[in-house]
Amino acid sequence: MIKTEKVLHLKSSRGRKVRVVREHYVRKRVPCYSSLCQADCDNDGKVLPGDLTHYVVPDVGVVVDYQEIFEIRELQGIVFTQTACQAVHHCKGRRQYNRLRNLLKDPRHDCVLFANEFQEFSFCLRDNGESQEQWQTRCVYSAAVWYYNHLAGMMDVVMITEDQDVIAQYSNLHSGVYVISVQEYLQNFWSELQAAHELYSSICHALQEKESECTEREFSDHLPAEVLEAGIKAGRYIQGTLNVNKHRAQTEASVRTEGLSNKNTELSSEVLVYGNKNRNRAVHGDIVVVELLPKSEWRGKVSALTKGQLEKNGEDIQSKRMPTGSIVGILQRNWRDYVVTFPTRESTQSQSRNSQRILTVPWDYRIPKIRISTQQADALQDHRVVVRIDSWESTSLYPNGHNVRVLGRAGELETEIQTILIENCIHVPPFSDAQLKEMPLNSPEKPWKVDPARVAERRDLRESHLVFSIDPVGCEDVDDTLSVRSLAGGKLLELGVHIADVTHFVSEGSLTDLEAQARATTYYLADRRYDMLPAILSADLCSLLGGVDRYAMSVLWELDAHTLAVNNVWYGRTIIRSSYQLHYELAQTLLNGEQAEVLELTQLNSSERDAKLAQLTQALEILTHVARHLRAQRDRGGALELEGVEVRAQLDNEKNIIALVPCQPLEIHETVAECMIYANHWVARKIQETFPHQALLRHHPPPRQEFFTLLVDSAKSRGFTIDTRSNKALAESLDRAVDLQDPLLNRLLRMMATQAMSQALYFSTGAISQDQYYHYGLALDRYTHFTSPIRRYADMVVHRLLTAAIAVEKGRSPAKALATNKELDELAHHINKKNRAAQQAQKASTELFQCLYFKERDPHTDQCCVADAVIYAIRDNGVLAFVPLYGMKGPVYLKNREGQVLSVGQDGRCEWQSGSVRRYSDRITTTSLIGTTTFTLFNHITVRICVQSSRCHPDSVNLELVGNRPHLSMTLHQTPSHGRSQLVQEVVRLAEGATQQAQEKASWRPELSKEEQEFCQSKSPNLYLLLEEIRELSLMDLEYAATA
Repeated sequence: MIKTEKVLHLKSSRGRKVRVVREHYVRKRVPCYSSLCQADCDNDGKVLPGDLTHYVVPDVGVVVDYQEIFEIRELQGIVFTQTACQAVHHCKGRRQYNRLRNLLKDPRHDCVLFANEFQEFSFCLRDNGESQEQWQTRCVYSAAVWYYNHLAGMMDVVMITEDQDVIAQYSNLHSGVYVISVQEYLQNFWSELQAAHELYSSICHALQEKESECTEREFSDHLPAEVLEAGIKAGRYIQGTLNVNKHRAQTEASVRTEGLSNKNTELSSEVLVYGNKNRNRAVHGDIVVVELLPKSEWRGKVSALTKGQLEKNGEDIQSKRMPTGSIVGILQRNWRDYVVTFPTRESTQSQSRNSQRILTVPWDYRIPKIRISTQQADALQDHRVVVRIDSWESTSLYPNGHNVRVLGRAGELETEIQTILIENCIHVPPFSDAQLKEMPLNSPEKPWKVDPARVAERRDLRESHLVFSIDPVGCEDVDDTLSVRSLAGGKLLELGVHIADVTHFVSEGSLTDLEAQARATTYYLADRRYDMLPAILSADLCSLLGGVDRYAMSVLWELDAHTLAVNNVWYGRTIIRSSYQLHYELAQTLLNGEQAEVLELTQLNSSERDAKLAQLTQALEILTHVARHLRAQRDRGGALELEGVEVRAQLDNEKNIIALVPCQPLEIHETVAECMIYANHWVARKIQETFPHQALLRHHPPPRQEFFTLLVDSAKSRGFTIDTRSNKALAESLDRAVDLQDPLLNRLLRMMATQAMSQALYFSTGAISQDQYYHYGLALDRYTHFTSPIRRYADMVVHRLLTAAIAVEKGRSPAKALATNKELDELAHHINKKNRAAQQAQKASTELFQCLYFKERDPHTDQCCVADAVIYAIRDNGVLAFVPLYGMKGPVYLKNREGQVLSVGQDGRCEWQSGSVRRYSDRITTTSLIGTTTFTLFNHITVRICVQSSRCHPDSVNLELVGNRPHLSMTLHQTPSHGRSQLVQEVVRLAEGATQQAQEKASWRPELSKEEQEFCQSKSPNLYLLLEEIRELSLMDLEYAATA
């Protein structure tokens, strides 16, 4: 090791230039990470293959400006230098630097990091008078030459740069080391990689436009990071996440300050940011710093229903004034890929069309227009395009960006589905060949069998236990089974929960594991699903199907048969063979003592069939008895029962969807759920006690009391008192709030309670104190997810922790080092983020199909468009209503932009007339020449459902008032399954037609065919379960709740 000095020229916090001299050590042996290495380098981790034609070394400028190109997986043999990586950190910030680090760590990408500044023969001292750019270029070229010599000339090295002077200076200095431009490199080596060429062209245009920006200032400059940090500590500035109101995106946003201490006692959990000037170039989701305005300039949120539209007099009715501020700095940009639509030709006449600078309109209302440069503006009319923001200078009204790829024509089903995925940062390409090669084989010629060596390591339950599964009809990925049996002559009971042993097949750190971690969950949309794991696992070898041997992770409780107290708990790996694969309705029928046909028993004689059927029925009865006890225990602790509707698909013989209907609540649903909750709870206890600082648990924080305001006030209007001091008090008061004349009242109150809830989150036990482990909704002190590893990555992590805990219990060390608290906390944040994305994509997909259903109908003639609705919230110019028939909610306007109000005559007809609206706490009245009409909270009204189409944004469903009485064809006790079933059948028909149309168009639109196929893992809607665990749209519409 040789000591030298490294001279850095830095800037102080006050802007002065500072010369810093640091000790720097170089050595002869630094890993090269090439499989061609003959010098026995210590190449731990991934290495570059030796069967390539060349390695490519990008210079500093290329890595800083064109990093996205290297994220294309087809590019191989990329060597990033330490010099270039440090430049990214300095020029682009930590977020872009972390993105580069993740690229280097990802084994799916063929690139490595070479520590050239620590290698004795590639390190270059900076010469006197040499600029930093010149020195960096010399360092990168020196590294390229070192690579060529180190590999003994067995691999040519190509250095790519955008500086023509560098090409002229270095291109002929060393044989075998070539220096060319990025464009020349792509044309010569990757001529058919169209995505790389288009991305390069788009970035070039964006860089050119950035150079030609005007100098007139539109926004104030952001304060330096040092000033922001000092201001936050002093309490002058407030840090938080910017949340733009999608209904008033041009004017209204807020900064959420949850979890942050503040010296200002008047500050609530959020600060209002009004207007684009005060927003100061911040984009929805950015972590920003805000400074409070004088109290005289504080405002309130708009409390009317209008979506970004002012009243005719230009004033909106505001709620109570709240702290208001302006953004003075941005700590972290959370820019992502955005889907935009190109404006029409007429709209672009005022724009500089000759220069091809176009203001595109994002799909998300909350994102500002993005200016991009393109030569395809005319060709991309009415298309959805993916763009990325590059910069937003203070001299520009809009951010500058570049287009990444074209999705397809707006309005086509496949384009809209892809839009939903991208807008929620969901990337689910088909599983790669390398990932599929890691999978075990299971074919008729070579069927998979349990390994005899594994049998000796596991507890064999195949002969000793009656194991069965209970799932929806047609379920393929059976990840949980149950067992129950009597012991000690009936004095004891043994309850068993057996979960698919996914981690046996998916090794930690494998390509399949990394892909599952990146996805974090299975994504369910209205017409398809995207699995977290390849089908060979999710639908076959990890699925606990009936009559086949499977590996499992089991939890077995020994219970007192009378008190059901736990005497002992056993955790371990097992081998099981499920005897029965039941569906919910069949299990409930058996539980009710009714006659039913069990498929597995049809081939037996009557006496044997009756005996086994009695054995199965007895097991179900014992299981239900235990589940009732478990539920009663949680109820005493304050467990909540909130409103939610599970939806399942009905399939034909070819497994195509023919209907989607809400699951009717059955006791067997609760029985299975209680067993799963019990297993999750006990596994959480086990891993937390064994690894107190590095276990993955799931908690549900208590909601803020102010979030219950709508629930409490609404219930009070009907004479009910809701106690929100604890989960137990809330559960009991919700149980009492029942109107025998209108069962929907309690349902709506529970929906409001759900809206008030905070979100359950994964966390590492070392990241928060133990008093925060509590799960508010389930009333449990510790909880995790263990029972669905086929579709949740968190469960896979928990399985590995449980395996390690069992090893520690037996006196052995875990087979692999556990993740640290910091690593586990980062993973928990990632999974939480992906879960939110999955929920939002599911919700957007449902809304898309609802719009497709109603868009094809004439709302004035089709009776399907007229339905009963219930008022659940009052606003200044209308009400919010819930439509039970279709499980949707939306605004009903009683005052329009012209100031007219909607009045109902004696004949029941509604008319727009001049008049006034007056809002009360529990009702709203409209007064006109006809008279006064009152709309009271929880009253039933009749609405007409129609679709408001948008060219650039998602379509939305509107509710128009038809009458202030219940719809004639709707009785209060009618089950809404028929309407929902009819809706989904029609939507599926439209989806299949659109898919066929897209396939036909692919023949004459080949440039889009690749993109159209990118996300398609399910070629037709053939799923067994859609929108699993989805809640009603009303449960998730937080935007409307925010306007309360």
